[in-house]
Amino acid sequence: METTPNTPIEIRSKEIDGAEVAWFAPICNGDDRFLGFHEDRYRSSWENASSIVLKADRLGYRNILLPSSYQVGQDTLTFAAGLAPLTKDISLLTAIRSGEVHPPMLARAIATLDHMLKGRLTLNIISSNLPGTNLNSADRYQRSNEVIQILKQAWTKERIAFDGQFYAFDLDAQPTKPYQQNGGPLLYFGGYSSAGLDLCAQHCDVYLMWPETIGNLRSLMQTMSLKALGHGRSVDFGLRIHVIVRKTESLAREAARELMQHIEPDKGASIRNRALDAKSLGVARQSEMRALSDSEGFVEDLLWTGIGRARSGCGAALVGDPDQVLAKIRSYIKMGIRSFIFSGYPHLEECQVFARDVLPYIKNVSLSKVQGRIPHHIPATPLGNGKRS
Repeated sequence: METTPNTPIEIRSKEIDGAEVAWFAPICNGDDRFLGFHEDRYRSSWENASSIVLKADRLGYRNILLPSSYQVGQDTLTFAAGLAPLTKDISLLTAIRSGEVHPPMLARAIATLDHMLKGRLTLNIISSNLPGTNLNSADRYQRSNEVIQILKQAWTKERIAFDGQFYAFDLDAQPTKPYQQNGGPLLYFGGYSSAGLDLCAQHCDVYLMWPETIGNLRSLMQTMSLKALGHGRSVDFGLRIHVIVRKTESLAREAARELMQHIEPDKGASIRNRALDAKSLGVARQSEMRALSDSEGFVEDLLWTGIGRARSGCGAALVGDPDQVLAKIRSYIKMGIRSFIFSGYPHLEECQVFARDVLPYIKNVSLSKVQGRIPHHIPATPLGNGKRS
């Protein structure tokens, strides 16, 4: 579908002037003080990763992404279940790799976890290859499409009655009923291929983007809005991005340089290429953005692409002082972005810095509550006007 700079962006949550602010749990061995220099205290462990989630909960973040990877890290569903009785207000954005678990059993596991969390569950749908397999893109997205349809039948119908390319079932759906009765947990999805965009437009609630220039983000949002409208739907938009906030812009830039001090080109490429998504279209777009950056790695105001030299996936950060970063976030909100998944290195320390210097000045909401999925009240923090005080 063709878009122009004037093509409107249709979003589900038009009525809110804030956004859901989330953090990131590095359960896939993605935590360090310096990229490429591993210390045992930052490894993927229950102790380290759970402490980050619990701290984010206490600091007022509304959601936290629990990613999925085979090569390194911990099992996502098991990790989420362990956190359920320990957390109070934060939702768990739990990554689901489509096809990894038999769909009816997955529906039951999700329903169990949703009841344990009393509705504080959201799902990140992933369509990449399963470890050790190499399914073509069309089949992978078809499998994901079928998994989502089965989950939605399980959550909302009396029976799972499905006959597709990968799955065929006729089962009683009663064992799979979640705590969230208005359609089940919200589905977040990130992907850049045509098939991925179609999948999100047809079935998902939040389209997650990686950092790009304002113009590229707007174009992606316009394209997704048109695709969703073609299915009689609208979606919300999210941005997964790193952040480095310091007292002054010069100190923030210095921290960015320090983060990369151990990275040589060959070492960075080795780290990037180990991920299952290393050859995806989204990763390619991050590389293209990095190639357009200036000598210090900035592709536009405050958007620093240096992190992508040493990791696959989300490869850029907002770098600046608190007022600058807050203004940039507010510009994203004005565009229509309603969900942010931030992170920084090391994650526990940066979670606290962002919560102290930026988070109190954003109207921070739960999208699950906005969409009527969570029946109990979660208060919003105020959105500051003008500069921070």
